Amino acid sequence: MSDDAALAERFEEHRGHLRAVAYRILGSLPEADDAVQETWVRVAAAGADGVDNLKGWLTTIATRVCLNALRARAARPEQPAGVRVPDPVVSLPGAAPDPEREALLADSVGLALLVVLDALAPAERVAFVMHDVFDVPFAVIGDMVGRSEAAARQLASRARRQVRATGPVAPDVDLQAQQAVVAAFFAAARAGDFARLVGLLDPDAVVRADGGAARPGASVVMRGATEIARATIATASSRADFTPVVVNGVAGMLITVKGRPVSVIAVTVTGGRVAALDAITDLARLSALDLPRVP
Repeated sequence: MSDDAALAERFEEHRGHLRAVAYRILGSLPEADDAVQETWVRVAAAGADGVDNLKGWLTTIATRVCLNALRARAARPEQPAGVRVPDPVVSLPGAAPDPEREALLADSVGLALLVVLDALAPAERVAFVMHDVFDVPFAVIGDMVGRSEAAARQLASRARRQVRATGPVAPDVDLQAQQAVVAAFFAAARAGDFARLVGLLDPDAVVRADGGAARPGASVVMRGATEIARATIATASSRADFTPVVVNGVAGMLITVKGRPVSVIAVTVTGGRVAALDAITDLARLSALDLPRVP
């Protein structure tokens, strides 16, 4: 086997890990795949002679590629108004394990947290993800972002404060209990049961809906149980079919009309109440996502 072929084989052993890193940093599956491919291009050009810790070296290169992508995104935002909900990883409850999905969701980062991470500065996001999710030492993170160890620690600390101030609370551990709350919520929405909806919502609940750049008015952030209950009843459709799904490790709902996806929603359930709903309603984007087929 040639040296190039051997290096390619060793790279493939770490592809799943690199994709998981890139997905958490970028919140986009296509961009994560692009970042992994760019990492391979750089690795193939440089070679790995003298590299003792290949996984760590590859992770550093991939992280730098992702940081550049975040900086480019910040310089030319794709969606200047509303909110962007990152790409979800969606499966049916009880579905057979998929190694690729399991790699993406190891040390799971919920969709609600990814939404909050989008508001961080690029270096802050990298420092937070690499330390708080992947437990990478600050000295290594500093090298990744071109800062000192102390500066990397400060970046992660600032990011952590912002996440705590504006971010999601931890979901209930029991997925089946989450699913029961989500089912009750959407049943109440279809029945127009305002009081039931308010009772199922945390008083400080938040809805973040991403309607896409073509429909900026459909990208909204809404807070408060009463307002969310009213809006949910107003938009509920008797023509729609509701399929329970698992979205980035938490209960969710895939909504279709005549088999066509019109929304996928991740629901953060805390203390038996709905604390956050993060939805993608961009039809073009939904058609491009890897969504499960509705039975």
